[in-house]
Amino acid sequence: MTLPEPAPEIVRFYTETIDEADRLTTTADGRLEMVRTQELLRRYLPTPPARVLDVGGGPGAHARWLIEDGYSVHLVDPIPRHVEQARATGATVEIGDARGLTAEDGSADVVLLLGPLYHLLDRDDRDQALAEAYRVLKPGGLLAAAGINRYSSLFEHAAFAHLHKEQMRKSISQILASQIHDGKKAFTAAYFHSGEQLRDEVATAGFDDARVFGVEGPTWSMLAAAERNTGGDFRDTPLFESALTAARMAEPYPELLAASSHLLAVGRRPV
Repeated sequence: MTLPEPAPEIVRFYTETIDEADRLTTTADGRLEMVRTQELLRRYLPTPPARVLDVGGGPGAHARWLIEDGYSVHLVDPIPRHVEQARATGATVEIGDARGLTAEDGSADVVLLLGPLYHLLDRDDRDQALAEAYRVLKPGGLLAAAGINRYSSLFEHAAFAHLHKEQMRKSISQILASQIHDGKKAFTAAYFHSGEQLRDEVATAGFDDARVFGVEGPTWSMLAAAERNTGGDFRDTPLFESALTAARMAEPYPELLAASSHLLAVGRRPV
């Protein structure tokens, strides 16, 4: 069987353009994403030691704290650089693709898809990744899958004071209309979900009790704007704590999902 391979522009981006190992630690909005992802996952994770399959786990940002919490983590990623970096976390590692996992049927207590779905532009590919997650999960096992919010590019580039540029407005307008970034400039190829779409994809794949959370909440772009436009470090400030509190307070209101940067869907394989 021929295993699927990631798009070349995605490999180039994570190999040559960005060091993903730094993204969740060096900026205030990156730290907000990490803190919120941790607290959301910890609500649903089974008691350690459970087996976590971290698919598209990058250099191991989440594998590291999961291992510290007592979980057994196997990380799969298509980027060789990421796999080598992830070895330092203590996880077992493997080069692979979310659409064709080597794990055995029913072998994992948890499957994390915290990156693959937004780098798979075609619905068929996302469905295949979710089908693979379903296959390798034990009955009752937890799926956690992330998406980039459809409107995040609008909020981000407003925060970075870019929207006065005509070409940038055209680019963001195309993303808003198509929900796709083609990967030709800046960020790599990506699909941008609405909360309803992400929930539908997870539920259609057969997962029970599918629910979607806004990760960073509705004020993350204010935090990003303050940091980027002043050159300051806002990771340990009252503004950071306020943005974190706003994310928590927004959870009961699904209409506020559209204001977050990332979305997190959770669901379970039926027993």
